[in-house]
Amino acid sequence: MSNCVVLGAQWGDEGKGKIVDLLAKSADWVARYAGGANAGHTVKVGDTRFALHLVPTGILSSQARCLIGHGVVLDLPALFTEIDSLVKAGIKVEDRLFVASATHLVLPHHKLLEEQAEECRSDAEKIGTTMRGIGPAYADKIARRGVRAGDLLDPDRLVRSVRQAIDYWDRITNGLLTSKGCTTESVVQQLQPCVARLTPMIVDGPRLLDDAIRQGQSIVYEGAQGTLLDIDFGTYPYVTSSSTTVGGACTGLGIPPSAIGRVIGVVKAYTTRVGNGPFPTEALNDDGKRLQKGGNEFGTTTGRCRRCGWLDLVALKYAVRVNGITHVAITKLDVLDEFDEIPVCVAYDHRGERSTEVPLDGARLGEVKPVYRMMPGWKQPTAGLTDCGDLPPAAKDYVKFVCGTLGVKMLMISTGPERDETIICGQNAELVSV
Repeated sequence: MSNCVVLGAQWGDEGKGKIVDLLAKSADWVARYAGGANAGHTVKVGDTRFALHLVPTGILSSQARCLIGHGVVLDLPALFTEIDSLVKAGIKVEDRLFVASATHLVLPHHKLLEEQAEECRSDAEKIGTTMRGIGPAYADKIARRGVRAGDLLDPDRLVRSVRQAIDYWDRITNGLLTSKGCTTESVVQQLQPCVARLTPMIVDGPRLLDDAIRQGQSIVYEGAQGTLLDIDFGTYPYVTSSSTTVGGACTGLGIPPSAIGRVIGVVKAYTTRVGNGPFPTEALNDDGKRLQKGGNEFGTTTGRCRRCGWLDLVALKYAVRVNGITHVAITKLDVLDEFDEIPVCVAYDHRGERSTEVPLDGARLGEVKPVYRMMPGWKQPTAGLTDCGDLPPAAKDYVKFVCGTLGVKMLMISTGPERDETIICGQNAELVSV
């Protein structure tokens, strides 16, 4: 298989974990390129449900090796809790999981700072973050006062790096950190148990992937969150703090664009988002509640209810454009089985003007009204289907309409949480052709 990027084409929670898990069966490497413990990929294997936040999903495939790239910000206690859980479940992690030396660490003061920042915002301005310290960790990285995984290999350098960050923020916050017991000494002490465990995993990430590429090995580049949460291309300021789009794979792993073959956009058959911010197709009625209940729409990381609404093809066309998406994988098609009609947003109306482009101004996006095309429902169960030919005609028309509008090829359709509840479309010309 060609090396591919798997990314979210909406506001995250599209079901990327299952898609990566399926692709990892044929991959030598799965490399995560963005985000932190604020992300959550859920994969069901048999009777066991795995919730992964930092470890690449490829760890669940017996042969794939995994890399946490330097575009990720790493919460070490959270990482080791996750590793211990995987080992307890019988998953081999040793000698299969590696961390790029330039990966920045999430430290205790980052979580304190995020709590303070959110408290300072009015209710209308709150971002709705996960409080995992992700934003402040990326801020320290960009301001060149971050602590990196490689710093753990040199005790003196570790102390210097931690002190630089703590001293700066303690001055800025008038002693907030020290008043909370967050000092250089306490942070270094908390990191000490992590040093011995992490040291064998630390590698030169870009060099490792370059060697794999030159040897013709197959790699899945795993994204986190979704396109509309990208720090540059998302619904700013209601976004995450990393590059969730395809460019993040290059900057977050140290690979050239030529190392990417396919770009697979994962698309939920409807739309959800967690946290605050504009959401044009949100269904603020019983339909939204039906989607939420049918899709079990509760966050893997936070447990928060996801806001639910209809598929937004305007936003998806934008995601296709900025990512160069070549294929889509549609998830949770079965959640739509019970609807008589299914609205699909094909344009926006803003004060009487119709547009098929996503406004760059987030405030304006909050003002648009969706223009819907009504698609007939199929009122037949699709849950668990594994063959394109078994799809009800209206369900097949729905999928073909989405692909045709986006101008992309269909890779697979997920019809349930299990690995084998998937329709692989690669050999079916009827659904592959645009």
